[in-house]
Amino acid sequence: MVVQCQNCGKKNRVPAAAPGVPRCGNCHQPLPWIADAGDDNFSEVVEKSVIPVIVDFWAPWCGPCRMVSPALEALVHDLAGQVKLVKINVDEAPKLSERFSIRAIPTLMMMSHGETVAVQQGALPKAPLRAWAEESLASARKANA
Repeated sequence: MVVQCQNCGKKNRVPAAAPGVPRCGNCHQPLPWIADAGDDNFSEVVEKSVIPVIVDFWAPWCGPCRMVSPALEALVHDLAGQVKLVKINVDEAPKLSERFSIRAIPTLMMMSHGETVAVQQGALPKAPLRAWAEESLASARKANA
């Protein structure tokens, strides 16, 4: 994925999985980290992440999923360097849907070091979504302290 740095405007290529946090090649500021994952690469992209991950279980035909997506992406831009967003298309990842007992979409999970910290089912407006994410991040930090 190519991401434009919010600080200097330089375009940067951001991989789905990396050993650290993506930073701008020009100004070295943290970049928003958004990736797709599925049954085959979930462990590498999510469970081995060095920062907490919001996992978005969604489907392209789901109206509420399409409504919450821009708010999630804006949140990840605001929290660049602190959280990663990984989108899982439930139609293409049946094993993950079964593993996490996904019965409704969108379902959001905050994961840290492979452990589920918080779960939110259903689409939330921007302000409650931010509150959920910040509370979940605080829980993830406590669990890893």
